[in-house]
Amino acid sequence: MPDDTRARQRTGTGLGLLLALVLGAVLLTALPGDENREDDCRARTVTSWAADRGVTDEFARYGDDASRADDWTGGDGTHSVRLPDGRVLWLFSDTFLGQVHRPPNPVGESYAWRDTTAPMVRNSAVVMDDGRLKRTLPAPMFADPAPGQWRWPVAARVEPRSPGSSEQVVRVVLWTRTTGAHPWIYGVPTATEVATLSLPGLRLEGITRILDQRRVKDPARRVLFGTTALTHDDDWTYVFGGNDARAAARPASDAYVARVPRGRLADPAAWRYWDGERWSIPSHMKPVLGDGERKGVGSAFTVARDGGTYVLFTMAAGTEGLTTIASYWACSPTGPWHGPGKGFSPPLPEQRAGVAAYNPQVHPAISRGRLVLSYDVNWLDASGGAAAQANLSRNVSLYRPRFVTLRLGPG
Repeated sequence: MPDDTRARQRTGTGLGLLLALVLGAVLLTALPGDENREDDCRARTVTSWAADRGVTDEFARYGDDASRADDWTGGDGTHSVRLPDGRVLWLFSDTFLGQVHRPPNPVGESYAWRDTTAPMVRNSAVVMDDGRLKRTLPAPMFADPAPGQWRWPVAARVEPRSPGSSEQVVRVVLWTRTTGAHPWIYGVPTATEVATLSLPGLRLEGITRILDQRRVKDPARRVLFGTTALTHDDDWTYVFGGNDARAAARPASDAYVARVPRGRLADPAAWRYWDGERWSIPSHMKPVLGDGERKGVGSAFTVARDGGTYVLFTMAAGTEGLTTIASYWACSPTGPWHGPGKGFSPPLPEQRAGVAAYNPQVHPAISRGRLVLSYDVNWLDASGGAAAQANLSRNVSLYRPRFVTLRLGPG
């Protein structure tokens, strides 16, 4: 394996999402007929936020536990879904396994650390029960589809095995990416897939390709779908996606939306894409948000519901996208989307120089009446090489999710 390829594989999706600004997506279930309802929709924005130490500390506790060498010690691409029995399944993209050592680290700093030879896998899954992280499923959860390709899990939700079925399964939306040259050093967008997991055992039953983008010649125009799942009793699942325009040096990328009947996420023939006027075929889809400059999305984004209002959270456009989360609101998944509203900057580690935030995600699975949002943290290294690897290893807290609780108010 060439040295540059090995370095890219060990740097983590954080830099891919952050520096290549791989566009995210949102898996969103709406209320029946809700796409055109505006009776209780009103402008919303973030009015206050507070660090959620409980969930953040639980991931630190689990990651620092040195009792096993094959479990999760750090990762990014944080997503979650509540299972019917009350457990929560957490999904991650690039993940460190191995063991964590107590401080001081080898250079005398007061950080917990891991060896630079610690294994990294492309994806992982961790099970939480009663608020405690219990175990890491065998990793990687989703095998590479081919040499030079890999899968990152994004959205997940529980749905009927088929429409009307009483049997439930977990559907996990996957991004497939392929090794590429600059500016695609963190992977060329390739396809959207959906995996099916059995319940309650979480056994992988199969993976279906939903949208193949290899025939789209310009990688910056390829669209990948899926990120966060919000579950309601409903006939439709709305799936937001985006292109990789920011990897091509644009300040912001474009958001798209598709919809799928409940119980058919793993059926590519059931997906329909918004073309600006109606639900249509993939080649006709058009953005619902993004002007390439001030308005748009970057890295992975997420959507929440507040009454009749849809609220989208994303890293801000331009250089503020390294630290600041912005929001938009709409009365329908298809828009029009209003904003961006005033942003907020969640806390970063004490070791702030060279550190950035990315990938905001809402977590209904643990919200319990609150609005809980996670964000990932990583070390900035435009080369995607050994410097990032060394810094993530000498301070393990840099590559773990952090959580905040938000309060929304009039926009």
